[in-house]
Amino acid sequence: MYYTDRGIEELERRRGEEEVSFAWLAEQLRTFTDVNPEFETPIDRLATWLARLDDEDEE
Repeated sequence: MYYTDRGIEELERRRGEEEVSFAWLAEQLRTFTDVNPEFETPIDRLATWLARLDDEDEE
């Protein structure tokens, strides 16, 4: 496990049974970015990646 997986593991352990909407997730990401503006770029990349998961490979 990567060190960075610790937060992911905690999220899964503590909230893994919950269901959320992408609208709720988007609002939480906005709030996090407002409080932590230094993470704007990685949050934007994560959101873009999640939004495009179903896109076909453009190779």
